[in-house]
Amino acid sequence: MEEALEINSRKRRDRLHIIADILGIAIGGSLKTQIMYKANLSFAQLNEYLSFLLEIKLIVSITQNGKTFYKVTSKGTRFLHNYTKIRDLLKTEGEQKAENNPLIYTKDGNCYKTKE
Repeated sequence: MEEALEINSRKRRDRLHIIADILGIAIGGSLKTQIMYKANLSFAQLNEYLSFLLEIKLIVSITQNGKTFYKVTSKGTRFLHNYTKIRDLLKTEGEQKAENNPLIYTKDGNCYKTKE
């Protein structure tokens, strides 16, 4: 059992997981650098993902006071919701018990955080 958890923690994130991470970070609006650091992406990777997400309208860019923020659209919110449901369906019983950080986001004041 512990070996399975250890192997899963060393796995690389797939493209959909990275997209879900970016959307989760940008749900309340975030700067590019905030997304880059929180999602643990290089600048080149981030630009590639942001271009893709903007193109398919999962996020929008908003410029205020000379700064560009990225915010999740309603389509992006639906993606996050459905991604979470699919991820939960594919988990084994052991993974469900070990999971501490679900990708469900709730509004807490002016920011979003994971629901505990």
